[in-house]
Amino acid sequence: MNVRLLSVPYDSGHRAARLGRGPDAFLAGGLPEHLARAGHTVGRTTIELDGGFGAEVGAAFALNRRLASAVRGAAARGETSLVLTGNCVSCVGTLAGVGPEDVGVLWFDAHADFNTPDTSTSGFLDGMAVAIATGECWRAAARTVPHFQAVPVERVVLVGARAFDPGERERFERAGGTVVGPDDVCHEGESETVRATLAALRERTGRLYVHIDLDVLDPAEGRANPFAEPGGLTRGQVRGILVHAVQQFVVAAAALSAYDPAEDADGRILRAGIELSAALFEGISAPAPPPQPSRPPRKC
Repeated sequence: MNVRLLSVPYDSGHRAARLGRGPDAFLAGGLPEHLARAGHTVGRTTIELDGGFGAEVGAAFALNRRLASAVRGAAARGETSLVLTGNCVSCVGTLAGVGPEDVGVLWFDAHADFNTPDTSTSGFLDGMAVAIATGECWRAAARTVPHFQAVPVERVVLVGARAFDPGERERFERAGGTVVGPDDVCHEGESETVRATLAALRERTGRLYVHIDLDVLDPAEGRANPFAEPGGLTRGQVRGILVHAVQQFVVAAAALSAYDPAEDADGRILRAGIELSAALFEGISAPAPPPQPSRPPRKC
């Protein structure tokens, strides 16, 4: 495949701070070389803000406008974009770039990111990423991103989500979204719930945007960021679901997000991110690691 690595090294408008350090860590840690050894042609682009003061919301949408153009340009050249990003709200630009009108979203994350300014107690824009992508909030700002259209919530599947704010899961499911929680996934990443969910999504679309917030992984696998929550998925489980998904869908674009290398002293999350990226683009890359379930086995 022709892969375009699009680096967005920002967290809340701050360059190379906290989660904004993650994209450079993956680039320096061997991700381009790993994909190249697998036979892919790999190009690299960094999305930058102009200098000067920028508030979090304004900076986020400015980055999304530039990202949308870069993703669209990559697609025109026959490249599939893998966005390395500090913040999950980059999904708005990526979706605009691939054409959201017929795409589904497979969203791996510990959190639902379905808050709005009226429901968020922190005001953290990243906690609203899925809500923005589905047209639930920040509509005027999202319209400034060329070609953006809201994705219907019924085409969004949250995988591994377990840390919900009050009422957040209910609002998401009431709007038509689907949650595949950690207890719905067996050790190899497959289960009756996973199979049925992917089949139902396949009836709605044949294209996917795959978003991997690395705090979907259980902290026993390593800490991706300060927001890591217990009870998450193993690397093998995430990899297994990715393999099932790419066998059924065309991956229009993907993202690897929310990685803070300061939280990953032994580099396990860095290696996991590289492995999951390879699985995403190849269907099957290196053999999956032996399963190490942190909970009792689940019925499949």
